[in-house]
Amino acid sequence: MKIDSSICAVITGGASGLGEATARAMAGRGAKVALFDLNEERGESVAAEIGGIFCKVDVSSEESIAAGFAKAREAHGQERVLVNCAGIGTIGKLTRRDRETGDISHLDFALFEKTLKVNLLGTFGCMAKSAAGMMTLDPIGDHGERGVMISTASVAAEDGQIGQVAYAASKAGVKGMTLPVARDLMNEGIRVNTILPGIFMTPMMAGLPEKAQQSLAASVPFPKRLGQPEEYADLACFMVEAEYMNAETVRLDGAIRMPPK
Repeated sequence: MKIDSSICAVITGGASGLGEATARAMAGRGAKVALFDLNEERGESVAAEIGGIFCKVDVSSEESIAAGFAKAREAHGQERVLVNCAGIGTIGKLTRRDRETGDISHLDFALFEKTLKVNLLGTFGCMAKSAAGMMTLDPIGDHGERGVMISTASVAAEDGQIGQVAYAASKAGVKGMTLPVARDLMNEGIRVNTILPGIFMTPMMAGLPEKAQQSLAASVPFPKRLGQPEEYADLACFMVEAEYMNAETVRLDGAIRMPPK
């Protein structure tokens, strides 16, 4: 599916990081882009710069997701492309032993639940709402394609580190949905792929001290640097346009394999 002015795209987490880079890349190719995000000020600014529309959406809420799609479709029409970049990073070991008192505690249930609601349920919810809309479209191209959905997992889905039990579980769930959802939609002409980014220069990473950034970059086998959001965007655009790419989960990580900590 060629990305051009005939294509409407929805990018979740589109106000910053990987989502913003993807929104800019697709708008640069002519697509009409809607950004889903909670950061209203930044989202409105990015949308204005790329000629898109901002929709304030909490992806952990079905009602908020539905309202976002309604607003985006009213402005641009039914999307043919969905890219799920919205997510949160959380830290916490399953159990902890206090070194001073010896007391044992476990990861808070609410934190685990919140991580799953945003990262996994949020991705599922946006895919479900978008796929239902895509199914109403007329097929295009020689093989009857209706749409493409791309989700963002993480290398943590395969190499979860100490303290990443909630985050790794949520991202493994995103990866795990890819094949069955692609199979669910195979007769509707909708393709589904997932990207597993490694260590990228996102706003969260930019907030770390320079020394920490350099240490993380040095841990990447090759090239020895942090990934750039534009590289994620390039892969997302390729996945949209490469018709034979379906049900794939692709690591984008400079060959890194995360150590235990």
